[in-house]
This record gives sequence, structure tokens and C-alpha cells, in this order.
Amino acid sequence: MDGFVKMVAIRSTELVRRGCEIQKTTPNATAAFGRCLTAASMMGNMQKVENGSMTLQIRGGGPIGTITVVSDYEGNVRGCVTEPNVPLMEKYPGKLNVGATVGVDGTITVIRDLQMKEPYIGSVQLVSGEIGDDVTAYFAESEQTPTACALGVLVDTDCSVKVAGGYLIQLLPGAPDEVIDAVEKGIKNAGAVTKMLESGMTPEEILTEVCGDLGVLFFENEPVCYKCYCNRHRVEAALISVGREELTEIMSEGKAFPVECQFCDAVYRFTPEDIADLLRKI
Repeated sequence: MDGFVKMVAIRSTELVRRGCEIQKTTPNATAAFGRCLTAASMMGNMQKVENGSMTLQIRGGGPIGTITVVSDYEGNVRGCVTEPNVPLMEKYPGKLNVGATVGVDGTITVIRDLQMKEPYIGSVQLVSGEIGDDVTAYFAESEQTPTACALGVLVDTDCSVKVAGGYLIQLLPGAPDEVIDAVEKGIKNAGAVTKMLESGMTPEEILTEVCGDLGVLFFENEPVCYKCYCNRHRVEAALISVGREELTEIMSEGKAFPVECQFCDAVYRFTPEDIADLLRKI
């Protein structure tokens, strides 16, 4: 209520389910990828630059390889992972080891397209591979914004996504010590975000729980989903960019050439005649 704290929360269960279904992830990859999708959705939504976008990329040296997630300005996301088939790794029975899945020998990189001449790119060293800690560290180091990020993806016994979501809290300039103390106390008292999500709490209820006595004023509620912006025209442009020599080789094989989008399950098929048309455009 006092204007010193900005926050956003999300129940991302359905968009995480969709993304993991497309990428065909195993449980450890589901947890890591789902956390990235959740974080990117909130970060993109907070950016508030119409037609802008935000890319979150994590390279930690772990078995999942590189995780890349892109959010639009509303918070709709799409993403992919290098290796979706990660073997089961647990901290203890029933608790997936996301940090070991991602690794810590690498960086978290954020690319913000703010509809200006050049995108803003920030990159910092990973601190835990747990994603939430790394997002927190990124904001502190790269954007000098005190931030708390909590993310949770609960994978069910049948390997499906049971619940997913999280919250992102940022202190604005001039926040007094008593507000900072209240936020820190609220985060501690609220406990793990996964338990709140599993109990059925809404994003509004989660933020109210975390903020305690501070009081929360909600400005908007935005529906978001897993959303890919691929289309045939964009795929054609990508094929043209590979050059005349490679397209000629594809055409000479005399059979249909399928192009699968890395972010969704769309497949675009190009006949030799289609490739010939692209060569004429070149």
C-alpha cells in the first residue's frame, strides 16, 4: 500500500504442462524448465513495454544443457531445452535436485527487447542452479534491484505437472528498513511456494500471505499461456537465411523437407517446388 514494494505472482501450471509436453521432458528437466517458464512469464509481464520481449537463458553445465525461454510483454512464454531427457537426480526421496540438473558452472543471461535500437543484455554467474536464487542474484548484480524470487514446480508420481507457480518481489528506491524487515519476515513465515500452490492458493492469496501486515493493492490480473509466434512466413525467412548453396542441396534431394519449430510442435513441410520458390526469392 505504501508504494515501496512491487510484486507479481503466478499460477503457471497449465503453461508449464504445455511446454513440458512439447519438449517431452523427464521429471528433473520438467522442474528446471518449468521454473524458467514461470520466472520468464513474471519478468516479461513486469517489463511493460508494448511489443517488447524478454529472453531468459541459463547455461549451467548440467545435463539439461541450455534452457532458453522467451516472454512477450504480457507474460505469454515459449521455450526449449537442449536435453529434455535428464536422468532422475534427487536431493532426498521425493525431492528433485534441480541445481544438479542445471549446474552452476555457467551464467544466467537476460536479453530485454525494449523496442529501442539495441536490446539490453545482462549476464551474471549462476549461484545455485535452482533458478529462483539465480534470478534473485541477477536482479541484484545486473540491475541493482533488491529482489526475492520464489519458484515451484511439483511433479506428480505419473511424471505430470501437478502444480507450478511462484512470485517475484522487488523493493523500490527509498524503501525504509521497516518495510524491508516486514517483507523478509513475510517471506520466511509464508514458507515454500510449492506448498501454497498445492493448497490451492491464488496468486493474490500468495502475495497477501507473503506481505502480512504491509497490505497489498492489486492493479491487474493478466491471463497468460504457453504461446509460440512461429508461422510459415518466419520459417521461410529462416530458410532463406541459410543461403543458396544449402537450399540447392535440399532441393536436389527431391523430397519434402520438414522444419520443426524448436519452441512448439508445429511442423512446416517444404516441397522441392517450395524450395525452388525460395531460391528465386534469393
